[in-house]
Amino acid sequence: MPLGNAEPPALQFQAYPGGTGALMEKLIRERGGHAFQTAPVEIPPWEGPEPSSEEELAHLPVYRLAALIRERRVSSQELTEIYLERLQRYDSTLHFVVNLLEGQAREEAQQADAEVASGEWRGPLHGIPWGVKDLFAVRGAPTTWGSADFQNQVINEDSEVVVRLREEGAVLLAKLTTGEFARGANWFGGQTRNPWNPEESSSGSSAGPASATAAGCVAFALGTETQGSIVSPARRCGLTALRPTFGRVSRHGGMVLAWSMDKVGPMCRSALDCALVFSAIHGVDEKDPSTLTTPFEFRPRPDLSGLRIGYQDDAPEEFLAILQELGAELAEIPELPSGTSQALTVESAAAFDFHVADIEFQEEDPREAARFQGGREVSALDYMQSQRRRMIQMQEVEEALEGFHMFVSGSGEVGLTNQTGHPAVVLPYTFGPREEGGHHQPVCTTLLGPLFTDDHLLMVAHAYQEVTDWHRERPALG
Repeated sequence: MPLGNAEPPALQFQAYPGGTGALMEKLIRERGGHAFQTAPVEIPPWEGPEPSSEEELAHLPVYRLAALIRERRVSSQELTEIYLERLQRYDSTLHFVVNLLEGQAREEAQQADAEVASGEWRGPLHGIPWGVKDLFAVRGAPTTWGSADFQNQVINEDSEVVVRLREEGAVLLAKLTTGEFARGANWFGGQTRNPWNPEESSSGSSAGPASATAAGCVAFALGTETQGSIVSPARRCGLTALRPTFGRVSRHGGMVLAWSMDKVGPMCRSALDCALVFSAIHGVDEKDPSTLTTPFEFRPRPDLSGLRIGYQDDAPEEFLAILQELGAELAEIPELPSGTSQALTVESAAAFDFHVADIEFQEEDPREAARFQGGREVSALDYMQSQRRRMIQMQEVEEALEGFHMFVSGSGEVGLTNQTGHPAVVLPYTFGPREEGGHHQPVCTTLLGPLFTDDHLLMVAHAYQEVTDWHRERPALG
């Protein structure tokens, strides 16, 4: 029975130590059955003067653009043309576009404007131009996975996240770069760059989504993370981004790196934007057996009283001070466990076994497949034992977070929380010192919470951004 990249294994990872049944009972007990119904995320009406330039318009967050479109102060077609021009203008410097979907984008924008004009506003993403990491299939366009070996690969279907955002009326502009096979910022077309400092990479592997969003070339983008691929480029490019709890967003139609670790999340310019996008894409999909629906109840809350927020030694003091001013109770969290499983090594080897075998059969340079060789040498017993230790690790993290609504980490605990499936929100809180060459870059921190508390993390991030302006800064592109 031949296998490609996408076929899932019979065993499915569940990011809750007690299992799905226990999780559902706990959520119903704590939040009530009504919480499982989709609750729309509201956007405020437009206030103040309208943008005076295309540059200003291009860098507005989604919720502000949505207000302009809903009130017919700007059209989706106008926005689409602005972003398409910017994608082409800055790609020669930042190298973030794999395929520009101009014809499709213009058709979708025209349809969005016609619907809004007739009073059929679908919601906050209607007419909003966006970009997707080139791990996801889009019908009629190549899906390259960042590799020269697959630059002509066309998967004749739309990924589930593409379908869901299209149903919301969002306008897909481009397939944006990923590091080769979802690692790093280097792909067959070069290295994707950071808009704040084009001399350095944008980090990866969601390199294109981060760079294009920070440069004001799309309103938002979707990235993926297995072990740092949303968090790292978001921090490098000064974005606000959500790496959701494992299992909350369908990965159908996307390249598999590790079935028990891959996650899909929004990369945006504000926490409210992340909430709007996540609200549209999360939930069960039978085509991805790891998915489940859990409550997402994002409600803006300027007052954080009643929340107990933990912090690690490396948490930035100026960020914590604002949370305390907003009413949060702060306390240092217990030490978290350490250690990793062999999930990524073994599962990526299995996912790309078809490619490795093809290279070996053709007697090509074996270095091309070296990255997937390690997992082929791990015994089934060692892999299973590492997964048993991974379960203990998950339990220890849940115990450490008992009594805390979330915690702040300077490091982001990327390795640990990708093993356990916990959610994370990245957001900027200051600027670093000017670097050689005059580059002035944002500095980000990370909020992490118990499993399935994505809404709480975004509400706290939003409260912080309501009283600060760091997320509104933009790079000075030449």
